[in-house]
Parts: sequence; structure tokens; C-alpha cells
Amino acid sequence: MTPPARLRLLGAEVDLITPADMLATVERWVAAGRRGVVANHNLHSLHFHGRSKKMRAFFQAADLIQIDSMPMIAWGRLLGLPLKRAHRSTYLDWREDFWRLADACGWRVFYLGGAPGVAEEACRRLARHWPGVSFGARDGYFKPKDDAAVVDQINAFAPDIVFVGMGMPRQETWILEHHEAIRRGVLFNVGAAFDYEAGAQVAAPRWAGRVGLEWLFRLVVQPQRLAYRYLIEPWSLLPAAMDDIRLAMRGDRRIVRAA
Repeated sequence: MTPPARLRLLGAEVDLITPADMLATVERWVAAGRRGVVANHNLHSLHFHGRSKKMRAFFQAADLIQIDSMPMIAWGRLLGLPLKRAHRSTYLDWREDFWRLADACGWRVFYLGGAPGVAEEACRRLARHWPGVSFGARDGYFKPKDDAAVVDQINAFAPDIVFVGMGMPRQETWILEHHEAIRRGVLFNVGAAFDYEAGAQVAAPRWAGRVGLEWLFRLVVQPQRLAYRYLIEPWSLLPAAMDDIRLAMRGDRRIVRAA
């Protein structure tokens, strides 16, 4: 299959792909026994991308890079890039379609991350709704010396999908350093997905995500934890935004790879 178009935006590369296209691609990979890494960019990840060699290496190693940000899509459209609302791809929006597909295909899904008990509770709740899925889990409270044992646990489970949710940039660094040792499965960096599924965090209503206000809901719910992320970090992207403007004025549409 021809890979999707890839764009350069705010100093990073992203794929022009919808959630449905992403899931169809992952389904093909799993059926073929192919390993892969599915990443996503939002303003938070872009902040780290500009400051961390390991974050840049993670995205270079990713097979697909989703856009998990309505502000990114709005900015790209302002620059004349062929972006639409449908290209926003975040776990909370494609979760039902994913689990429906996983249930129908009988996938084996491993959760890595969250506080002790959170991933297990998420698996218990999901298993009640999707009995065709096999679940494995381990919390994210382990030290680097335990990495080999974690990889062994994942390999023993023989997953089709591995969700890694340990917060940025730890989850991306862990995937970068260990994805080649995981013999089977497609890996995703999914942030707080486990917390949502376990009921440990309240998810924003999906209309807020569609209109680009999910960040505001989360800020109101957790102001101390998220104030810096949402109110200060985006300013670090100003140089990349100015670079986008200069290139757009020269007629460069920032398409790195055509579909």
C-alpha cells in the first residue's frame, strides 16, 4: 500500500491520515505479522521534539505519525496545507472503532503504563465489553533496571497491539529504546488512555475535541498539573511557526512525501 502523504508542520513531520485509515493500516500490519510504531503529534510533543534528540529519534523511527491536535490542523490550513478536521486522530476519538476491530479480529492487547492497578482495572472494564480481546498489563512504575523483564513479559504475551502510556517524553523514549526487542505487535504511545478507561481521569466531551477546546476542559479540571503545558509551552513553538510562515510566503507547501 502507498504510504500517506507526509507534511512538515511546526518543525516536525506528520502524516495526512484519518483515524479510519490508520486503523485499516494497523489491521493489515497485524494480519501480516508486521511490527510497527504508530506515533502522534500535538503541541506538547512538539515542545519536546524541539528540545530532545531522543524525541526526534522516536518520531524518525515511527511508521505512522498522527495529528492529535486541532490547533495544529487549524494552523496547517491557515498555511494552505491540505488538512481537514477528519485528520485529527486521538485515542479518545478512535477508541470505540479500535476496540470493535480488536474484538472482531481476536487481537491480543498489552497495556504498559499507569499507576499500580490502573492498567489492570482498565483491562477488566474493557474485557466486559469486548470479550474477543485478550488483555495483558503492567503498570508504569518500574525502574530502568527492570526494562529487560518488562520486554520479556510483553514478548511472553505475544501481543498484536502494545499501548504504552507513561507520559511524555518517557513513553516515547521507552518505545524508541525497546521496540526492536519486542518481537511482535504494533506499538502506540497513548498517554492517559489507561486512566480514562479505568475511570481514574475524566475524559473531555468529544465535542470539545472536535472544536479544539479539549485542552481548556483539561486545564479547568487539572490546572496545577497542566497550566504550564497549555499556557507556557506553546510559546516555544513561535520560531517554528515563523519558519512555516516564511516558507509559505515563498510558496513551499511543506509536503515532504506525496501519497
